[in-house]
Amino acid sequence: MLISSILTVTVPVTDQDRALDFYTGVLGFEVRTDNPFPMGRWLTVAPKGAGTTLLLASWFPGTAPIGGLVVAAPDLDALADRLRAAEVAFEGPEQQAWGRQLLFHDPFGNGFVVSQA
Repeated sequence: MLISSILTVTVPVTDQDRALDFYTGVLGFEVRTDNPFPMGRWLTVAPKGAGTTLLLASWFPGTAPIGGLVVAAPDLDALADRLRAAEVAFEGPEQQAWGRQLLFHDPFGNGFVVSQA
């Protein structure tokens, strides 16, 4: 096996502090690293216990948002309540042939598909 895991996915953001507030405050992620970096901060977050982190990177000006990052949640109704309280637009939860899902975008236009796990 040449590659054994995915460590980090870069998520383009324009404001790392605002992104940190969203990912920790709204989604409940934990901070994994927050270190000085020549072009900003090396700021990673992840759900508690997850192996893969999201790098909230502000040093790629003009980078298009990512779309369709698939994540899992045990309770889509609770997530919908949290998104609604934070005034984040979302679609679902709804039943699909492959299972229940919810769709939303972070404040920077990055798109997420959440499957109920």
